Amino acid sequence: MNATVVGLVTPHLLRVVDLANEAEKGVNVDWHVRDAVAKTMAELGEQSNARALVATFVEGLETTAGQAPRIRGAYIGALKSAAATARALMRD
Repeated sequence: MNATVVGLVTPHLLRVVDLANEAEKGVNVDWHVRDAVAKTMAELGEQSNARALVATFVEGLETTAGQAPRIRGAYIGALKSAAATARALMRD
């Protein structure tokens, strides 16, 4: 099951990481991050193990943000914003 979870979540996580890297370059990615997270939540929500997938996605965002050097503020902010958006969508 872990390989399935990782295989399904990784492309979504990498998409947000790419956006966070763009934020680090000074690009305004707020809308793109919200859109990517909403699409991810919709896609993962259709799977039978949606709860595990979404939890893994949020955990991946938070872990990646937590492991980044503090100097990468925009990068970290984009990842934390994505995690907060995902958590809010989980409650809806």
